Amino acid sequence: MKQHTIRKPVSIEGIGLHSGKPTRVTLSPAPEDSGIVFRAGAGHDRIPAAPESVVNSHYATTIGKNGTRIQTVEHLMAAAAGLGVDNLDVEVDGIEIPALDGSAKPFAALLASAGRREQPARRRPLALPYPLRVGNGGRWIHLFPSDTLRISYTLDNDHPAVGTQVLSWTPTERSFVEDVAPARTYGFLRDLGLMRKNGLARGGSLDNAVVIGNRGPLNGLRYRDEFVRHKILDLIGDLALLGRPIVAHVVARNGGHALNLELVLAIQRALGLERRPAGATVRVAAPAGEPVRTEGFAPAPGLAAI
Repeated sequence: MKQHTIRKPVSIEGIGLHSGKPTRVTLSPAPEDSGIVFRAGAGHDRIPAAPESVVNSHYATTIGKNGTRIQTVEHLMAAAAGLGVDNLDVEVDGIEIPALDGSAKPFAALLASAGRREQPARRRPLALPYPLRVGNGGRWIHLFPSDTLRISYTLDNDHPAVGTQVLSWTPTERSFVEDVAPARTYGFLRDLGLMRKNGLARGGSLDNAVVIGNRGPLNGLRYRDEFVRHKILDLIGDLALLGRPIVAHVVARNGGHALNLELVLAIQRALGLERRPAGATVRVAAPAGEPVRTEGFAPAPGLAAI
């Protein structure tokens, strides 16, 4: 499989979910093996989309360098990963990626409108030599060796509108666009005042988030289990910080951006990526057990009890 970038520059603008400020993003083609690089600030600082660039993972993934910060990169990163775009130049006129409708759907549509161009270099997926686990108690993520990516996610919440939602998904481009990208970020009306007091959700509205009141969502759902689908979307976006696709079975329960980042760092350590020169090939032992080959969504009974 070869690497890909987009064919032409495209732009989109909107309001930042947390900052509440207007922002504009321009996506442009990038050379092979360059990954996804953000540029922002008066000096157009180059900020690679990489674990070492993450400066905050509280409620959103924020990257930064030399004092320049770009908030909420995860939905754009997920769209690039879901559509197989490896190399991308992202110029940000503002301090945050726009929220748009609260999902990755507009970014997926933007990337599709830009077209996709194959590049000479090969894509080099990452495979695990052994299982990994991060987190504890009721919040954890397990990774198991596999020859393809699969995500099995359990979300538990005591609000009756959420409850326990369980989904197991093997990504394809079509399934990402139709079944995961449109899942919107969500929040509870009871938490809104405190979040805004802490400088969060200042741009949040019924147009860019599912807001859950005492009796349920105030603005309806796109899927019955939209909340767990959005958790999967965020996880895809944060895993994309590795810069190369991961092949593993990811089993998660009640994760979030901080735990996702902890997982990414654990993968780096397991594969020795922080000590390898750019372009080096990672060689690991063949995964044990039978490969998972199921396409699309499948019920995952019992995951909630793991």
